[in-house]
Amino acid sequence: MSDHKAHSEAAHVKIYMMVFGALMVLTIVTVLVSYLHLPPALGILIGLAIATTKASLVATFFMHLKWERRLIYGLLGLTVFFMIVLFAVPIVDNHGLKPNIIHYDQPAAEEAHH
Repeated sequence: MSDHKAHSEAAHVKIYMMVFGALMVLTIVTVLVSYLHLPPALGILIGLAIATTKASLVATFFMHLKWERRLIYGLLGLTVFFMIVLFAVPIVDNHGLKPNIIHYDQPAAEEAHH
């Protein structure tokens, strides 16, 4: 094996180990954040931010997207855009709706007992 090839493989292994370490640290951070008892919306937001960072690391290095051409990035961006749209549709749809609350009139309830 040539010296250049061995050096290149060692550099890749070092990068993979650093990414693996970052993924482990982010996993520990995720667990630690769960013990903070944050409000649900903030906890979910922080959890999704950490998960997005971890997914980006996996896609960039372990799926070799870092070394791909622009077409792959365009398709990946389009996929992310449509994912955001599909997640936003239920949020926007439910945002304008008021919950169905049944109001019972007190006099009508008293008449039913007589």
